[in-house]
Formats: sequence, structure tokens, C-alpha cells
Amino acid sequence: MSYRILVASLKSEIYTLTFTPREFPSESNLDQAPCLILSSVISPGSDPSWIIRHPDNRQLILTSLQKDDGEIVAIKYNNLGEGQIVGRVTSSGDKPPSILATTSELFVANYRSGTVCFFSISPEPPYFLSSQPTDTVQLHGSGPKARQASGPRPHQVFLHPDRSELLVPDLASDKTWRFQKDQEGHWRPAGHASYDPGDGPRHVAIYRDTLYTVCELSNRVFGHHLPPLPEEARLLATSSTMQHPLPHPNDMIAGEILIPPPNATFPAPFLYVSNRNNPSEEGDSIAIFDISDPEKLALVAEVRTGLKHVRGMEFGGPDDRWLIAGGMDDGIVKIFERTEGGRGLKCIGEKRDIAAPTGFIWL
Repeated sequence: MSYRILVASLKSEIYTLTFTPREFPSESNLDQAPCLILSSVISPGSDPSWIIRHPDNRQLILTSLQKDDGEIVAIKYNNLGEGQIVGRVTSSGDKPPSILATTSELFVANYRSGTVCFFSISPEPPYFLSSQPTDTVQLHGSGPKARQASGPRPHQVFLHPDRSELLVPDLASDKTWRFQKDQEGHWRPAGHASYDPGDGPRHVAIYRDTLYTVCELSNRVFGHHLPPLPEEARLLATSSTMQHPLPHPNDMIAGEILIPPPNATFPAPFLYVSNRNNPSEEGDSIAIFDISDPEKLALVAEVRTGLKHVRGMEFGGPDDRWLIAGGMDDGIVKIFERTEGGRGLKCIGEKRDIAAPTGFIWL
């Protein structure tokens, strides 16, 4: 059986890869009978760095063009992984690194503008129901580091899986804003989770009642107990994303955070974090944490990827058996298989010459 995977980039392309698992893969035969091949390419515009699927139309993909005067582009894919652009709208801000869709609403984080915008959408044509946002929230705040000094920098929009709460990590203010709807039905900040000055929260994930955050600028992971609003978030644990952190100063930053839901094949909960810009010849690492105890962040493994600048990664396949990750600076995409019940990763395939990969969707 083969799988098709979309690859976002910081160039102008979204790639479609076809992944065919091999029966007996090993590091020595990655170039033989390739299991990852390029099958299609579409060019929606500059820097389509983030891609999502509409929850009610699996063929409808939305991407944010992370550029000045950002845009959101709708692309409809067929069963062969070939895409056709079917809609386009302004993001109403600059450098949107993250978007999120429900059935009828699109959330957009505009990084450089410091805004969160809301759009009305549909799973059927015309897809975008207005050319401008229905609402915009301007964030406020800054932090002590150079990348934080010029104002708020929302880096992700993330919906709580079990209740009506929108989470927005703000890299500049060292907060994850907690939005809920007011009496008029508008999303508004109603609380936040806090981090240490200069941490730079980038992305979040939730397991049970715990909010996990990867902080880009400090290479740390935080766990907060997250009760329903108006109760405040409470810090439970924090950890470095590396077993042996490099001495300062260094250029390392953290990237993605993922928690695949436990299942029959992988019953224990693990958290995966990508590190970026490691000077080692072995490339960047993916840190694996055991989070079975919400009071602890137990770093159980750090897997070297051989990739440079692992910004994006995504689980897929039966029981989330495989992890795809990309080196943005070396143009290499690799597939890893989970081992040891999820405590390890083994490379089983790679594809080179994929320019600046940043994000993935398993179709």
C-alpha cells in the first residue's frame, strides 16, 4: 500500500510525495528501490509554509503564504495527490505562520502584525465566504530578547480538542493566550499561560488536562495544568529539549511539538520535539518525552536525524506508525518508523531535493 504526503515549503511549492513502505528497510539501502518519490508539485505563491486540511472536506487543503501581505490559498486535491487552486484571500496581515479551520471558521495568526484574524469559510465553493476577516484581535506585549522586542508575535492557532478554547502561543510576550467567545460570539483573550522571560513559546499540544509548549528561544518544554477558564493555568514541569544542551551562546532553537494519541500499537503517551541548528555532523535531533506522569517531563531519547533545521514533522499511517520530518536547510525529507513502543525512531526512507520543507499532511 502507498500513501501520499503533502510537503509545505519556504519557497513557492507544495510537493506531493508517494510513500511505499519497504518490507526490510535499513540505513544501507535507503537509495535502493526508493520508498519516497516525488509525484506532483503545485506553486500557490511565495512561502506556503503551513498546510491544513478542512475537517469536512478531505480534498480541500488550505495553506498560508508566509510573506509580507500574507495570503491564504485553497487547493483542491484529487486521489492522485494533484492539486488545483480554487480560492485565495488576504490574511489581513504580514507573515502568517499558522492557520486552523473548523467547519465554518478559519483562524489566522499574523506573526509580524501581531494579530489573530477570523474568516468565514465553507467546505464547498466558494470556500472563502468573504474577502476580509469577520473579526481581528490585536495582541500586545514584548520580551527581553531581540526577536521579542518589536511587539507581539503570534506563532500558532490551536483549538482545545475538548472545549471551546483557542490557544495562541505568542513568541514575543512569553505567553500562550487563551481565547474564548464573549457574549456576542467574538473570540477574545480571557487568560494566558506564562513562561520565563525570553523563552519564546512557539507551538503547543494537549494531552488530557495538560498543555505542553515548546519554547523556541530557550529550547525548553513546559507542561501546564489547563483547567477550563476562568481558572488559571498552573505550571507542572519543565525540561530542556536536549540531553546535553550546548553552552551559550549558540544558534539552536526549537521547532515542532507533537503528541500522537495513544493506541493499541503504541499505548503509552509520548511527546516529540524537534531541535534546530545543531552544529553536529549528525544533524538535528528529535527529543522524545514520556508524559505518562503529568507532573514530569521525562526525556527518554534524543534521536539524531541527519537533517539540518527540522522545522516541521507529522505522524501518519496505521496507528501513527511513521513520522515524516524535513530539513529546511538541506532539502531532505525522511520517514522514520516508531520503535520500542514509541520510545525510539528508525529512518526507513528519504527524498532529497525538496526545497526548504516546513510542514506535512498525510492525505
